[in-house]
Amino acid sequence: MTVHIRICTTIDATPARVWDVVERIDGHVDWMRDARAITFRGPQRHGVGTEFDCSTQVGPLRTNDVMRVTEWRPREAMGIEHRGVVQGAGRFTLRGRSRGRTRFCWDERLRFPWWMGGVAGEQLARPILRSVWKHNLASLKTQVEARAG
Repeated sequence: MTVHIRICTTIDATPARVWDVVERIDGHVDWMRDARAITFRGPQRHGVGTEFDCSTQVGPLRTNDVMRVTEWRPREAMGIEHRGVVQGAGRFTLRGRSRGRTRFCWDERLRFPWWMGGVAGEQLARPILRSVWKHNLASLKTQVEARAG
């Protein structure tokens, strides 16, 4: 079983302006409350194949997420594979809307190891992660709109 979470928001900025913020992977710590630090595993900083470690904290739980970019379509989508303790896949999508706005969605499917509670841990984590990521998208919206303003 996996945790599936999808959260969306509408940002008052074009997909190009939203992408300007999202494509800077190391800048995700500026708008993701759960991301503490990002360290690249090589010289590549963007595009398919970029690998990085993300030090993550949700409440008292801390992990070092090993991630790899699997999809990179500027101004449209970014896909990530979680290859650490928590495994799965995530995807950001950007869709242009009327009046220069962007519909930004974050879709994640994650599997927890047995020692993090397995299926029970996944069910407990769903509302917590949903709340954290909802806050993250509000922070992203604020950051992008401040730059676009």
